[in-house]
Amino acid sequence: MSWKRVRDHSALKWLYPGMHIKRWLVLLLFGVVLMGLGIAYILREAYLQAPLPGIFYYLTLQFIPRWMRGLLFITASLGTVGLAVYKLNQSLLYAFVRPDWREQNLAEAIYAKRFLSRGPKIVAIGGGTGLSTLLRGLKNYTSNLTAIVTVADDGGSTGRLRQEFGVVAPGDLRQCIAALAEAEPLMSKLFQYRFTAGTGLEGHSFGNLFIVAMSEVTGNFEAAIHEASRVLNVRGTILPSTLEDVTLSARTHEDEVVHGEHNITERGAAIREVYLNPPDAEAHPDAVRAILDADMVVIGPGSLYTSVLPNLLVEGIRKAVQQTSALRVFVCNVATQHGETDGFGVAEHVEALERHAGQGIVQVVLANNNIAPELPEAWHAEAVRVSMEKLQAHPGIRVIEADVVAEENRYRHDPHKLAATIMRLYDQRDTLNLASRRALSPEEPVALVR
Repeated sequence: MSWKRVRDHSALKWLYPGMHIKRWLVLLLFGVVLMGLGIAYILREAYLQAPLPGIFYYLTLQFIPRWMRGLLFITASLGTVGLAVYKLNQSLLYAFVRPDWREQNLAEAIYAKRFLSRGPKIVAIGGGTGLSTLLRGLKNYTSNLTAIVTVADDGGSTGRLRQEFGVVAPGDLRQCIAALAEAEPLMSKLFQYRFTAGTGLEGHSFGNLFIVAMSEVTGNFEAAIHEASRVLNVRGTILPSTLEDVTLSARTHEDEVVHGEHNITERGAAIREVYLNPPDAEAHPDAVRAILDADMVVIGPGSLYTSVLPNLLVEGIRKAVQQTSALRVFVCNVATQHGETDGFGVAEHVEALERHAGQGIVQVVLANNNIAPELPEAWHAEAVRVSMEKLQAHPGIRVIEADVVAEENRYRHDPHKLAATIMRLYDQRDTLNLASRRALSPEEPVALVR
């Protein structure tokens, strides 16, 4: 067996730093030694004083030198204690640990938990499928995650529930809960289940109904999100950007005004600007605090005008992003979205972001460089490309290219590729912060994270 395999063996994980196990193993061993000494004194006294049959000469291994007997008993003791502790852990924790933990080594599960709790504080801002994809990858690197989610969605199940119950839009929050859940896969599927029939139920997501019902029971939407997260054992924190009932509106290049996220998407006209009603919606205070305390803030991916920007239109969120000392990264979409960003490249995404949230809102832009020759015609989309010439209008932004696209669906990011790249950016944050303070020159190559 190679040294690497020995070093990475699951049994040795009990001895890794930060496990909070070694001290108790030493204490257990000390207790066993004390007990052994006590038993040895009693046996020695009995052996010297009481007449014993000759068979005890062999039972006590007197034909073996004393030092060999000592090593033999120590080895047997360690093996017995190890087996007993392992089986005792299995028996005592069976009713309390997750089912999938029972199928893997307990040391690996505990090590993962400890390791993730020491991960960087990352705030992800967005909504829809893009944000949940990012979270699904990042939860493998840190449990110090905060998802700040748009609540401007007013279509489908979410729109109906907003109208009937006057609640904050639960749809994007539900997707983030499912993405960060550590519950059994069946529970996650149940949370995402959508009814396909039934009067009044058709089109509704079970998770949306669960959150709304929980808000009625607790009397508080924040408490509902917290309890739903607890039920599914969510790794991280999920917060709405605002708790106010907001509506997203858009002004097209033809000067037409469209109200409602769902209508904006369906209208499919070229968008000049988006804004919130009311415009002075108050930011969630915990969301602001998380941004200011973060090590890294990731904006996107997701629908630019209807998932990403609505969060930054909340003044408190926008100001917190501008003031935080964390590295600020914008994850650009890998493909254009029909009706929102037709014909957009990376530069056009950045231009829309800065036009709505202010110049310098991000320091680094992450763009995909695994470009497909062409996407299926039915998608009405094309790959988002980098144009360094156009990006000269946005000085101080560092563009990073990496392969972050899902091979099975080139319209989406791959959660594992994206998260791995984000963590490499975090490791290089000091260099990137320095580079972002100067403008890019036309001759400067785009950096590739490796």
